Amino acid sequence: MTKKYTHLFFDLDNTIWDFNSNSFDALYIALDKLQLLGVIGSYDTFFKIYSEVNERLWDLYRQGMMTKKVLSVQRFEESFEKNETPLNIGGEVVNDAYLAEMPLQTKLVEGARKVLDYLHGRYEVAIITNGFKEVQYDKIQKSDLSKYFRKIFISEEIGAQKPGRQIFEYAVKSMNAPKRSSLMIGDSWDVDIVGAMKFGIDQIYYNPKIEYAAWLGQFFSTNNQNLSDILTGTPHFFDQLQKYISKRSVSTAIISDLHQLIEIL
Repeated sequence: MTKKYTHLFFDLDNTIWDFNSNSFDALYIALDKLQLLGVIGSYDTFFKIYSEVNERLWDLYRQGMMTKKVLSVQRFEESFEKNETPLNIGGEVVNDAYLAEMPLQTKLVEGARKVLDYLHGRYEVAIITNGFKEVQYDKIQKSDLSKYFRKIFISEEIGAQKPGRQIFEYAVKSMNAPKRSSLMIGDSWDVDIVGAMKFGIDQIYYNPKIEYAAWLGQFFSTNNQNLSDILTGTPHFFDQLQKYISKRSVSTAIISDLHQLIEIL
């Protein structure tokens, strides 16, 4: 049987590399080395504040409304301010310490290694990521992931960010991949799924929290009522689907476990 897909494009953070866990550990180590743990009180509370600030600033960065340099400094200075423990050192010092620790953390999303082992040699596999280039390559290397990916596409190097179509177009052309045989797998609806949908390639939305068990692992046309039914309970998803539906008919699948990739490919 001829495979429908020949080229698979993965997001990295929280799709393969466990960004949430690794970020939690890396920041803890960085703050400890900077002797700031005793200043902030509850680390869990501080990390929650930081995560919210970081996500908001990253949204601005993706939209071109904030530079990398400002993001790197402001995310820490603002987090300490909101924690009511203003920094007595520059945010760039904390950022440098944090980024130094990030690649040293090597936890992967559950099932990622097994799935990549299965895909290796069967498909052409690449990464499309919005992360900072000086960190992403090190994360992949130190986590022993390099062998799985033919190419790594980092937005900062290409000059285009997901969900913009330019980075998807660049990656697909660079891999000499037919659009009809290309598949994007990612954990962010707005960034990975909507971006691939707009470009016109099929997508798999990885969300370990999804509870629509009856629909998991099935592909749906983007204008299929069944997919609309699935997303009814999450109005934000549904609104995005209606807004960005591709002129080209593409399909979307939802999985809650990476192992399901093996079952549906």
